[in-house]
Amino acid sequence: MKKDFSFKEMRVYKKAFGLSMEIFKVSKRFPEIEKYSLTSQIRRSSRSVCANIAEGYRKRRYPAHFISKATDADMENSETQVWLDFTLACEYISANEFSNLEEQSKEIGRLLQHMQDHPDKYGAIPQ
Repeated sequence: MKKDFSFKEMRVYKKAFGLSMEIFKVSKRFPEIEKYSLTSQIRRSSRSVCANIAEGYRKRRYPAHFISKATDADMENSETQVWLDFTLACEYISANEFSNLEEQSKEIGRLLQHMQDHPDKYGAIPQ
């Protein structure tokens, strides 16, 4: 990776950020009763994917730290999938919306797994 490359240019970050923003938009429709539970949880976990990617990128000099942050991002992405399951079960989103959001999350998961499996391709320097 070139030196001036930013985590914001990473495909996985762009996709995770886009998903987080879509979740934010649909969660505006959730009932007020869900404000401090489902709404805040799904927003937090989806945003945390992005934050962990950024943190991992800054720790790429240390492969174990990079992999750890990619794993944390993957964990938050999985948590987001659980909250998506609840949004569908509670009928806060349509089956079509769910399918779209879930597929995006699965793709992000595949990209995060690639980061974990190949940290050197993301600028992690073997020790």
